[in-house]
Amino acid sequence: MSKVLVVADNPKVTAELVGAAGDAVVVESQSAKAIAEYAKSNGFAAVFAAATMDGKELAGRIAIALDSGIITDAIAVDSNFVTTQSIFGGSYIVKAKVNRGIPVIAIRPNSVEPAAAVPDAIKLDGNDNSLVTIKSTKAKQKGARPELTEAKIVVSGGRGIDGDWSSVEKFADSLGAAVGASRAAVDAGWCSHDMQVGQTGKTVSPDLYVACGISGAIQHKAGMQTSKNIVVINKDPEAPLFEIADLGIVGDLVSVLSKAAELINARK
Repeated sequence: MSKVLVVADNPKVTAELVGAAGDAVVVESQSAKAIAEYAKSNGFAAVFAAATMDGKELAGRIAIALDSGIITDAIAVDSNFVTTQSIFGGSYIVKAKVNRGIPVIAIRPNSVEPAAAVPDAIKLDGNDNSLVTIKSTKAKQKGARPELTEAKIVVSGGRGIDGDWSSVEKFADSLGAAVGASRAAVDAGWCSHDMQVGQTGKTVSPDLYVACGISGAIQHKAGMQTSKNIVVINKDPEAPLFEIADLGIVGDLVSVLSKAAELINARK
């Protein structure tokens, strides 16, 4: 693979982007214009960014500044910058390639093995005042749990939790996991939209995804079915999500999660 410019996100995700790139230079900047100018002046063959909410927004502005094509939510990239994507709710796996300008590719976190070593990031100065005006900013409050789209383990609750998150959260905390939710849980007002996993929420690809009381509508599958290991806990043995589960447990989720958290904490 030719030399690639990687836009730093955080150490873990940046290591994944470098792992996908091969020969990579890492830059740190929120200025799309500065990144685009650096990519053009130094002959980079592609620009990689993380397919997070902020990463995709920046990638889009970089593509505009480069007058190039963009591909988002890639789960793999080959040496010719042909990407692999899971689309239409995971019904199809497709190959795609940018055919104009320097390709800008946003790669889904946890989909690529991270590189063992990451070069130091080059800080680029610059601003995008001609493209956007920022009127105010507010720092996001960081919780004790990992960010949902970047977590190695995600535990999600659905309609089956009946509004009680206590067992889900205790189990998630025993694993050091992020907590997600189905659309049904969000629509019921049990949690905020930023926890939603699915086609109209966030897409995750953790090493382990535990679905608690989630039946498995196609829109939810679209957001988590590329997870490496899927565990489903549901009292309904006919729940559609069991079809893609690596391990299925039919039973009362409160009892299952409480016992599991107890055993995990005991092993610690």
